[in-house]
Amino acid sequence: MQIYLLRHGIAEDAPAGKRDGGRALTAEGRKKLRGILKCVKEAGVAPGLILTSPYVRALQTAELAQAGLSPEAMIARTQALTPDADPQDAWEEIRLHRDQAQILCSSHEPLCGRLTAHLLQCPELQIDFKKGAIVRIDAENFGPRPKGVLKWMLSPKLA
Repeated sequence: MQIYLLRHGIAEDAPAGKRDGGRALTAEGRKKLRGILKCVKEAGVAPGLILTSPYVRALQTAELAQAGLSPEAMIARTQALTPDADPQDAWEEIRLHRDQAQILCSSHEPLCGRLTAHLLQCPELQIDFKKGAIVRIDAENFGPRPKGVLKWMLSPKLA
C-alpha cells in the first residue's frame, strides 16, 4: 500500500472565541495545495480512499485532493487524524483499509510528523512538515506495528 500523508494548507487565524476545528483554508492555502496536487498527480498519485481529520481545514484539503487527484475516491472522516491523535490510532485506522492500493490521509501537525516517524519505526525522528507538504510511505505489512519505507516527501516550495 502507498500511504500519503498530506498536511492541510494554510488556514485562517483562529479568531477569539472560535473553535480551532472551524478554521478554513485561505485563498493562498488553496492555491498552494492545487500546485502540489498537480505535481503529485503527475507522479501517479490517485488514492482510492482519502481519510481526513474532521477539522474544516483538513476536510477542505481532502476535498481538493479528491478533485485534483482522484474524483472517484471516497472521503471518510476520522478522529484518528486530529492534531493530537495517537499515531498508533491512525495506523489502526489505516489498517482497516488494507485493501486499498493507495490511501491519502489529510491531517495536521504534530500528527503528520509523529505518524511519519511511527510508520517508519523511528519514534525519535523529527520532521519539518510544512503546511501543504506530502509524504509517501510504502507499507507491505499490516500487523499491529507498522513497517514502512519512506519513498519521498515534497513541500509546496518545491512543487
